Amino acid sequence: MTSRREQVLDAIRALVTSALPNADVKRNLAKPERIPPGGLAIIRDGDPGEPEVILSPLVYVYSHRIPIELAAYETSSETRERVLDAMLGAIGSAVVSNRTLGGLCDFIEAEAPATDDIETAGARAGRWADMVIVAIYGTPDPLN
Repeated sequence: MTSRREQVLDAIRALVTSALPNADVKRNLAKPERIPPGGLAIIRDGDPGEPEVILSPLVYVYSHRIPIELAAYETSSETRERVLDAMLGAIGSAVVSNRTLGGLCDFIEAEAPATDDIETAGARAGRWADMVIVAIYGTPDPLN
């Protein structure tokens, strides 16, 4: 059986994929070669941190910080800032509409992003955002 941690990460990937249907959504991509026309989203495993332990019944409650990296280029009608903002807004709306990931979590929330420019010699400039989704969930076993 898949661990609760993996189930949550898979559900976050599904949430981001549905929020960004034109983007390329990857998990733990080592080094992106290029940004696809619809944008790029990289979901990292993150750190579940130290759990809060409830003893009766035994439950390990995690506040798992799941980093998400987004990248976008400008389009013919939108600036790169607006494209990236639309991507962030779509993820934010998806989080608000499914705060428990279908019952997998007690609660999820998105943290404010940090943004920056992407500049590479010989390529057009893009825009990058680092954001985090915090998933709070419990499991009776920290390994499952």
